[in-house]
Amino acid sequence: LVSQLPEANLILLRHLFGVLHHIEQNSGVNQMNAFNLALCIAPNMLWLPSPTGPEEESRSTKKVALLVQFLIENSGEIFGGDIASLF
Repeated sequence: LVSQLPEANLILLRHLFGVLHHIEQNSGVNQMNAFNLALCIAPNMLWLPSPTGPEEESRSTKKVALLVQFLIENSGEIFGGDIASLF
């Protein structure tokens, strides 16, 4: 799916997840592992198109957080092994 994105979107995601991966690599110091980062950023990345009840929003947020956590933990494989070179 990533390879099907427009180039501008792919570049943005590479940089975003490059930063998040870099933060996660220092979780021993900053306590921000991939799970914690995902919980913080997921609600700002994807959301349901129409308002729903709190239970559905909670389920949706958990699903997005799991996706974001996966993307952080596997950013090198997904966005290219040279993701650290962005810095």
